[in-house]
Amino acid sequence: MDLELFATTRASLSDESQAAAVEYRNLQTQEGKSMTEKTVAEIFIETLIAAGVTRIYGVVGDSLNGILEEVRRSKKIEWIGVRHEETAAFAAGAQAHLTGELAVCAGSCGPGNMHLINGLYDCHRSRVPVLALAAQIPSEEIGSNYFQETHPDQLFRDCSDYCELISQTTQMPRVLEIAIQTALTKKGVAVVAIPGDIALKQATYRKPSASVRPCHPVVSPADDELNSLATLLNQGKTVTILGGAGCAGAHAELMQLAGKLKSPIVSALRGKEHIEYDNPYDVGLTGLIGFSSGYHAIMGADTLLMLGTDFPYSQFYPEKSTVIQVDLRGENLGRRTRLDLGVIGDVKATLRGLLPLVTEKEDDAHLKRFVSHYQDVRKGLDELAEGHPGRLPMHPQYVAKVVNELAADDAIFSCDVGTPTIWAARYLTMNGKRRLLGSFNHGSMANAMPQAIGAQLAYPGRQVVTFSGDGGLSMMLGDLLSLHQHKLPVKIVVFSNSALAFVELEMLAAGILGKGTELVNPDFVGLARSAGMFAVKVEDPADLKPAVTEAFRHDGPALVDAVVNRSELSMPPTIKLNQAVGFNLWALKAVLNGRGDEVIDLAVRNLVR
Repeated sequence: MDLELFATTRASLSDESQAAAVEYRNLQTQEGKSMTEKTVAEIFIETLIAAGVTRIYGVVGDSLNGILEEVRRSKKIEWIGVRHEETAAFAAGAQAHLTGELAVCAGSCGPGNMHLINGLYDCHRSRVPVLALAAQIPSEEIGSNYFQETHPDQLFRDCSDYCELISQTTQMPRVLEIAIQTALTKKGVAVVAIPGDIALKQATYRKPSASVRPCHPVVSPADDELNSLATLLNQGKTVTILGGAGCAGAHAELMQLAGKLKSPIVSALRGKEHIEYDNPYDVGLTGLIGFSSGYHAIMGADTLLMLGTDFPYSQFYPEKSTVIQVDLRGENLGRRTRLDLGVIGDVKATLRGLLPLVTEKEDDAHLKRFVSHYQDVRKGLDELAEGHPGRLPMHPQYVAKVVNELAADDAIFSCDVGTPTIWAARYLTMNGKRRLLGSFNHGSMANAMPQAIGAQLAYPGRQVVTFSGDGGLSMMLGDLLSLHQHKLPVKIVVFSNSALAFVELEMLAAGILGKGTELVNPDFVGLARSAGMFAVKVEDPADLKPAVTEAFRHDGPALVDAVVNRSELSMPPTIKLNQAVGFNLWALKAVLNGRGDEVIDLAVRNLVR
């Protein structure tokens, strides 16, 4: 406002109006800041709030100071401090997975944001909407090999759908809004890098764009594609369905289709929580951690229908069958196996259009054969999950079975990669309300506890339980402290076998003597108690149910350290010749190297029940 005009206008106003005008003028000139300007940090936080973000996971650092101050001032967004940035990314990914909404993590310049990378790779490969703030060194120092200098705008490109450096204040809020829109619409990771000094500079302010919310576009195939799909299915005499995470929300349509086709349904691991429940056509999983029934149901079909899955292992696909794939992401079509027909479409919408075109089959021999096969496999697995008092060490299957029985009907589970994933896949019962998290595509160790942090914050009223390996837990052990600090009642079940057991089994199958798999563990119970948690160690199966029950009832974080059999075999659904040869070669090497006791131990623990 012109000063002369301001003075003239002021003279013509009433005393009350004059006071208001003076206040407005003071606001305009306070600290030299125009009402049309805010700092980049202010705009950043206001834009996040407009997008529905309520928390940011991360570790503080001076390059984040501007952002953190605006978090403090806003009172509408919460900073969740963790002990390692990798935890922040995994926690954000879990929140995004469970809610479908944007989740945010942050790291300071250099090593701080580099620690986000592994967790962000997992988010990116799991297709969940996560925004990462990667703080950068002072802008005038970029390119000078400055202290902690890296180039996050380059480092994060391979694990994101959008990655950009804000080097000018005029880029805000547009770049951030593009990042948010990209993360939500592509269901992936977006990274915004901001130098600490840029975050503190003034920028021209505008109100954030209309908030972008999670979108679920319905993509239906064209009529001719649906007709081609129906023709192939109608021609097939024995059809098997392989379903993945893309079947989420399509349970009713999937059951109707399987009923008409008399088709067994095999699940990929990420499809388990969406497919397994209320399913009379279920024949289990396939793959390295699956069941023989699932494997043979695929190999024994003349037609395989893949729905919403990018199951990665080519050796588990048939070579001579007719193969059809339906996926919302066209880039997935034909990536794993040769196709006779590939269709781009949302699974639910595709099945709705397909169902009227499918002729109901009368012959259900194929279905009955593999449902019966699965029942036999299931019986055998349940027999392995025995817990005889005094018989040590416990079977890990028994631990998984007990946790499954005692957990809440709407529990959220997270499982570490390795044998905990196997036991979760085989013994956790999905019912349409339970959820299952893991690093199923990226395959990272140490994901279970960090994901549980995000899950518990997203759903504070639900029970969150981890299947943690002793290797995975100890890798990110520091964030036990985060559970106590944020008062998160996560229940950690540790499958404690003093080894990287799945790697050890892979070595065994390849005929290699185990090296580097031994773990000398701390006292997990003592550590957990020192972090303010309830904790108990269990060695005898007789003590397991009381211990898990007490941990689940405890009003706060709890840890159950279950000592389990290190040598428990978790065999793939079909044994290849080279694996059998490898096992025999390992046994021979063990004897020749004075380790014959390992062969005896393995035989006793796995053949004598």
